[in-house]
Parts: sequence; C-alpha cells; structure tokens
Amino acid sequence: MNRWKKFIAPAIGLIILFLTWYGICRLQIFSAYVLPAPSKVWGSFWKTLVSGEIFRDIVISLGRVLKGFSIAFVLAFLLGMIRTMIPASGQFYEHFVQFFRNVPPLSLIPLLILWCGIGETTKTVIIVLASFFPMYLNIVKGFTGCDQKLLEVGNVFGYSRFERFTKIMLPYASADILVGMRIGLGYSWRAIIGAEMVAASSGLGHMILFAQQMSRTDKVIVGILVIGLIGYATDCIFGCVIKKMLKGSCKNGWN
Repeated sequence: MNRWKKFIAPAIGLIILFLTWYGICRLQIFSAYVLPAPSKVWGSFWKTLVSGEIFRDIVISLGRVLKGFSIAFVLAFLLGMIRTMIPASGQFYEHFVQFFRNVPPLSLIPLLILWCGIGETTKTVIIVLASFFPMYLNIVKGFTGCDQKLLEVGNVFGYSRFERFTKIMLPYASADILVGMRIGLGYSWRAIIGAEMVAASSGLGHMILFAQQMSRTDKVIVGILVIGLIGYATDCIFGCVIKKMLKGSCKNGWN
C-alpha cells in the first residue's frame, strides 16, 4: 500500500498538467502552431517510434553522454587523487579549475568548432567540461573530509600514503564520489543537447533544432519530453545504484 501511495501524488500531478494542457488547446488560448494539442504531439511521437527515428537519436545521444561522462570522471578522479595525496600540487592548478568552473561550456562552442570542427570531438569536450567540475569538487570534498582519527589509526598500523588512500580515504569518500557522479551525469545531458543543437547532424538536440526550423512545434515537444524521460530514467537508475553501493559499504564497515 505504501508503494502505491508513492505513485498517487505524481499521477495526480501528471493528470492535472495534462488536463490543463488539453483545456488550453481546447479553448484556443494559444494557436496550434505555438502549443499543439496533446493528440498531435502523441501522433508525432508514434510516427518517430514506428519509423525508428527516435531510437536512433536516443542511442546516438546516449553514447555521446556516456563517452564524455566517462572521460570527465577519470580526469576528475585522477586530479582529485593527486590533490589529496600531494596537497601542495593544488596551488598550481586550483585557480584554473575555479576559473573554468564559472565559464559556461556552451559559450566555448564557437571556439571548439574552429579548433575541432563539428565532429564528435567538439561534443565530447563540451560534455567533459560540463560534468568534470561537479565531480571533481565532490571527489575533493570526500577525500579532504576524511576523519582524521581514521588516518591516525592508519599511521598506527604503518600504512603508506597509498595504503591510507585506498583503504581509508577512498571508502570514506565513496558517498561524495557517487553523488558527484550523479550530478555530473545530469550536467552531461544538459550539455549534449546544447551541443547537438549547434554542431551536430544527429541526436536528440539536432532533432529539436531541425523540427524548429521546419515549424514542427509538436516534434519539438516530443524531443523535449523524450530528453526529460531519458534523463529522469538514468538519474533514477544511478540513484538505485548509489543506494545499493552505500548499503554494501556500510556492511563492509566503511561507515
């Protein structure tokens, strides 16, 4: 019964939103060009579903997101590890990290197109720039926030610097690392859509831009809804993985 209660409130909100949308279209408050009816949006979605167009775009965008996200995580983890194991190294690059953290990745698209063209490299770099910083900051937060008493216990047992990192700091920071990855994944989706709308010939972002150029507002809404659903689904999956991994870490005595 409790499980069903979790779905009741979202279902009611969804029904209210749908009825409001339907009522606005029925009363013709806005023209069909500006806000198409739900039936027309559903018809466009069904056509892309039957033709397989939507699946191709989803697979292409998902592949780009995973590629850029993976590269960003490896770079963030390595840089965070260096920052933790060699604290003095942070003064050489920390200011650059803080500077570029405040630069929107989409503002770099014109330069990236000039330097890398409109191929996959530009899209990958944009995703890396968007997802790197939240992951890096959470990784550093997790490592530097390690309980000093645990580190002192490691010194008593004669752990080397690397052993303290792998056996104490890494397990302790696992929660912050996973949360940073979850946030970075969300930023990756935001970045890839913007990149595909400017420098791509395929993907969900390109589908939205092409539909806008063809005055297909219904198809634009289809793209937006699909992006939201895919992003929400990946976030939920990642959230479940985090819960299971943290439970496992607690059983192993990490927390």
